[in-house]
Amino acid sequence: MVSPVGSATVSGGLQRVLLQALLVSEGKAVSGETLMAELWGEAPPEGAANALQAHASRIRKRIRQLEPRRTHPRLVCLPHGYQLRMDGAELDATEFVECAARAERIRAEAPAEAVGLLRRALGLWRGAVYGGSPGGPLCKAAATRYEEHRLQAVEMLFDSELLRGRHTAILAELREAHVHDPLRERFCEQLMIALYRSGRQAEALDIYRQTWRRLNEQLGVDPSPFLRRLEHGILIQDAALDRGPVPAVHAAGGVPSPRPLPVRK
Repeated sequence: MVSPVGSATVSGGLQRVLLQALLVSEGKAVSGETLMAELWGEAPPEGAANALQAHASRIRKRIRQLEPRRTHPRLVCLPHGYQLRMDGAELDATEFVECAARAERIRAEAPAEAVGLLRRALGLWRGAVYGGSPGGPLCKAAATRYEEHRLQAVEMLFDSELLRGRHTAILAELREAHVHDPLRERFCEQLMIALYRSGRQAEALDIYRQTWRRLNEQLGVDPSPFLRRLEHGILIQDAALDRGPVPAVHAAGGVPSPRPLPVRK
């Protein structure tokens, strides 16, 4: 998450966690209790409230150095907490979500435009959320949420590219995604489709067998009904697999569709 006052602008470990917690709140006020739990866990040390105030004061001073022309304070102390005032447009996390949401709305009719939006959104990522800094419950929950949004955007990108008939062109990207997250069945499905459409039916079936083995050994579960139907479709060379994105899951199949990305209000 990047803004004019990103976490890299402060050096202290606790100050960085504090600033991250305020950033992830996207301009909303955060209570002192929540921030102390973020910095010190469920049992803050004696004097934590004063220490929190001191860390906030140092961050406020650093922000004034970075934004000397700003007329209104960026970080304000409220009766029960703190607020980092900002426009959502200042956060690349907001831009990412908005680009992905627009792509989701248009991908069926304009897959090429959706691909452009998704590649722009994914290009905003520069490694792990918050640079991999652990933070507290607030930051961890946000990091998990944004990582899932990223994975959904990657899945949507591959579906849009498949809809454009670029199955061979994205094989390397699909393999990388599948290797990085081998238990995510959607990547397996997309890779199987791309291989099948590239004339590599045996490799597609081998990916299924590898995924079945991993799911069984690591999670103790079998592949989803949809993944099993996809394997069957490849075995019989079902004509429905020859075009478009990975075929949509019908409600009757009992397999949930991917969750939509949020749209910023």
